[in-house]
Amino acid sequence: MVDYKLACKGEDMTSLKYLVLESATDSSSSIINRKCVASCEELDMKSLLNRCVPQNFSNYTKKFLSKAGIRNFFQEVSEDLHICWKEILCLFVMAFVFSFIMVFLLQYLVKILVWLVLIGVVTASIVGTIWLWVKYDLIRRNTPEDSEVGLQRKHSWLAYAIVATVITICICLVIFVMRKRVQLVIQLFREAGKAISNIPLLLFEPFLTFLALSGIVALWFYFALWIESSGHFTVETNESARIVKDSTIRVSRWYNLLALFWFTQFIMGCQHCIIAGAVATWFFTRDKNHLNGPILQSFKRLTCYHLGTVACGSLIISLVQILRVILKAVEYWLRDPQNKALVFIATCCHCCLGLFENVLQYLSRNAYIETAIFGHPFCVAGRKAFNLLSSNALRVFMINSVGDFVLFLGKAFVVLCTVLVGMEIIQQKNGVQHNWVLLILVGLFAYLVSHCFITVYEMTIDTIFICFCEDCERNDGISKPYYMSRGLMEFVQNSKKALEIESNSGNAWSNREK
Repeated sequence: MVDYKLACKGEDMTSLKYLVLESATDSSSSIINRKCVASCEELDMKSLLNRCVPQNFSNYTKKFLSKAGIRNFFQEVSEDLHICWKEILCLFVMAFVFSFIMVFLLQYLVKILVWLVLIGVVTASIVGTIWLWVKYDLIRRNTPEDSEVGLQRKHSWLAYAIVATVITICICLVIFVMRKRVQLVIQLFREAGKAISNIPLLLFEPFLTFLALSGIVALWFYFALWIESSGHFTVETNESARIVKDSTIRVSRWYNLLALFWFTQFIMGCQHCIIAGAVATWFFTRDKNHLNGPILQSFKRLTCYHLGTVACGSLIISLVQILRVILKAVEYWLRDPQNKALVFIATCCHCCLGLFENVLQYLSRNAYIETAIFGHPFCVAGRKAFNLLSSNALRVFMINSVGDFVLFLGKAFVVLCTVLVGMEIIQQKNGVQHNWVLLILVGLFAYLVSHCFITVYEMTIDTIFICFCEDCERNDGISKPYYMSRGLMEFVQNSKKALEIESNSGNAWSNREK
């Protein structure tokens, strides 16, 4: 075995913290010489990630960008941003204004939106079915009887028309049978609007979550740099050496990635718990005008009692996410385009894990609501949430289908309004060369803002629905009065007696106030 030795091996290099990369003096050689120095200023260089780079390093970047044809584009976009920065800032403010308007409109125009969505689905189904039958009739008339290809085509269009007819009939029947549950979806939107009106600071909670997530990503990147620059110093020849990573460092990569997934899900779970706790406090308070800081109370309950619950739920989801990444890595290492069976198995595993992750996220979100209301641990809360959702499966289906589409329309409203106003404003500025880049930036920001508002609205609807179901199970409206509003009482069996009792108690309360 050859014992290679390097001149600097074993020396104390603590004072020489910066690395300089120099090309060999021989122009025909491709060897890069490396040496450590105490300061980059001695060589008329500047430090970057403990490397010494030339002072005019930006010139190399500009040269590369100019050769790639990108330099002019970025320069022109930067000039556009300099010209329109005031207008873009105004458009950002408009995105917030349009988001507030959207929340306000969802409360009062949700009935029109929901029925427009349902009528649009029915109309599209009927029109599509009629078109398929007309197409089949034209093919049937123009196809000779002795043509096998024509007969096969005719039978295919007949099958399409029959399937479309069956689907259209099913859609119409489902909407007709579930029309009362559609009214429940509308009322839940109205109740969510009332809750947000009484607790307006809920709308700004996602921005705190965004700051926390930014910090988590920054920490992950910082530790990733340390991991990738770590290893054992191994000498290969008298002139070369390299850093070799052992199994511990390789595992640290996955550990760091798991920490990123876990902390990300943990932050999101804390947001869900805070919103659910504040909305549940609002729901189970009879006098809505005296709430006494529901957001602060929810945050205190979370930090004092429910951090373990959120950590458990986020850990389960993060483990599924890391399994998906590991599966993708194994698929990359064992990739073989000719092995169709392996590709099929990997695709099926990805689909199953993705579906399982979505189900877990949905159940964990509802489990956090149960925890925020009653203080159950994660497993107990998850079981109670699953039983509650399965017993109200039709209501859940309508909320998740119709409600999610209405919320998507809300996002589209904010983005479209902001972009349209931006088109009108930016086109009036002289000297702008790339309008579409500025509009894309404005549209992305408007989508981010509207998504933050919609996230709060969606979580509020889910919390009110869980509270409504728990109120129906624990109270009867007669001996145990409901906490729900009069609008929600119309969807329970003994609503008439409950409404009479509530009206009588309301009259008695008003007389007492007088």
